[in-house]
Amino acid sequence: MHLSCRLVLLAAVLFAGCVAPGVEASKGSAYAHAASVPVFVNKVGPYYNPSETYDFYSLPFCQPKPIVYKKISLGEALTGWKQANTPFDIKFGVNVDNAVLCDTVMLSKRDVQDLREAIEELYFFEFSIDDLPVWGSIGRLEEVTFPHTHRMFLWRHYHFYFEYNGDRIVYANVTMDSENPVEIFDLMPDKSIEFTYSVAWIPTTLPADKRMTHFASDSFFPTELEVHWLSIINSVSLVVLLTGVVAIIMLRVLRADFARYTRQMDDLDEQVYEDSGWKVIHGDVFRFPEHRTLFCAVLGVGTQFLVVCGLLLAMALFGMFNVHQHGSMNSAVIAIYALTSGISGYISGSFFKKIGGQNWVWNIMLTACLFSVPFFLVWSIINSIAWAYESTQALPVSKILIVMCLWLFVGFPLTVVGGIVGKNSAASFDAPVRTKNIPREIPPASFFRSTPALMIAGGFLPFSAISIELYYIFDTLWGRQPYTLFGILAIVFVILLLVTACVSIALTYYSLAGEDYQWWWRSILNAGSTGLFVLVYSVFYYFHRSNMSGALQTAKFFGYTLMTCLIFFLMLGSVGFFVSLQFVRYIFRSLKAD
Repeated sequence: MHLSCRLVLLAAVLFAGCVAPGVEASKGSAYAHAASVPVFVNKVGPYYNPSETYDFYSLPFCQPKPIVYKKISLGEALTGWKQANTPFDIKFGVNVDNAVLCDTVMLSKRDVQDLREAIEELYFFEFSIDDLPVWGSIGRLEEVTFPHTHRMFLWRHYHFYFEYNGDRIVYANVTMDSENPVEIFDLMPDKSIEFTYSVAWIPTTLPADKRMTHFASDSFFPTELEVHWLSIINSVSLVVLLTGVVAIIMLRVLRADFARYTRQMDDLDEQVYEDSGWKVIHGDVFRFPEHRTLFCAVLGVGTQFLVVCGLLLAMALFGMFNVHQHGSMNSAVIAIYALTSGISGYISGSFFKKIGGQNWVWNIMLTACLFSVPFFLVWSIINSIAWAYESTQALPVSKILIVMCLWLFVGFPLTVVGGIVGKNSAASFDAPVRTKNIPREIPPASFFRSTPALMIAGGFLPFSAISIELYYIFDTLWGRQPYTLFGILAIVFVILLLVTACVSIALTYYSLAGEDYQWWWRSILNAGSTGLFVLVYSVFYYFHRSNMSGALQTAKFFGYTLMTCLIFFLMLGSVGFFVSLQFVRYIFRSLKAD
């Protein structure tokens, strides 16, 4: 335990360093008049494939001598950052008009071909100025339908626009001058090209600590926030209405069942009566499920992800993730996942002991590997493709070792410790009714009571509660605009959990009423099937709502989406089971079933 405490403390220090850069970081740096403002290049890549990124200097642009790459954090490495210095000479508050960026650049045959391919694929670059991201295109592609011809132009002039308040930069942007482009077909090998830039400084009254709002209101892809809120309100109203209807129906049906069963038992003239419905299976409803090890591992990891999502949303609402704290959310996800691994071990080990599990070592091992091993396999494939593409998305060896050590020396030990504590502190299951030795035969059911039908019903309503928000999430995660609407996301998350709980109770009662007592696994499958709907939506989004292409972008999109859907399945499946368990306990405790 003493060693585990040290490991937790070490992870907490790493977590604090990753996600808490300080209050002043949001305000930017203070500059004296005419002080140098460093401009860093970050990455460049196809417009429609934001996850396919390359080193900016892989293209023949002006380069400083020497090129110095900044040290980046783990979260920045996970997003493909590769920051380097530039030859831009920008002074705070000093306007510049048509300055030469560097000596003329001599282009080789390979350079010209690279520029042509980059412009054809609509390459965009990203700069970083005072922790503010700045985007721009490297050229323009003009196409004529008939006759089919196209012209490609390379921008060679950068116009920087700054707004400042006192000694702080509040806003930064760069536009490419279309007055003097170079047509790419005019660029021949061994021909030189000159790059220039200009700078404009405009004073503003916006406080420096509010520059995040300026960035959000003038984002690269403007979001119609009013329409977004209206859609969310409509979705909330529909879900609340449907959930209320389900709740009212369930209460009326249960009240009628209780009245009927009580009347039968109190009727002294009726010596013998025939049970029917969910009461008839009272001797089997708490019969423990098959594959208990896997069952408990699902509950443990699902509960862990429920805590992880809750903590991430709480941190986001407190403003710990914003555009100035690059990669902070990625770092937070890794650190929180490692630090909460003890939760998965505790829940899994405790419930495994309650339902009579024997091989608790295998239970802990499966809990530790249930998500981490599939994720590592998927990530390995994606990272290998990124290495083959020579993309900045390929994680450096040093960062890989950090992540592996964090799991091996923090996440895995905490899972083991949690499992041991859960096993030793677990009480008996304490079922409200006795379980018979011989299982009752389950009567044949129609298709509408089958597992696939219940999974469709169990996943559709929760998915409908988040479908609108999913579009905005996909558009930002697989686009170039950072997600900032965490308040709306928190509301949708709460609604998702409430709807999942209500639907799970309704479907569990539906199964029990059909005298089917195998509700344990089915409650997980019914609630977790929302992940399958998300997967289907992701396929629709990729082919009909995006223009993504290429092996790297495709592998990253479907690989990480598949892992996200697995998280949905584990998390919502755990919610569905635990609320169903409380519901089943309640209805059988309310009757004298024996």
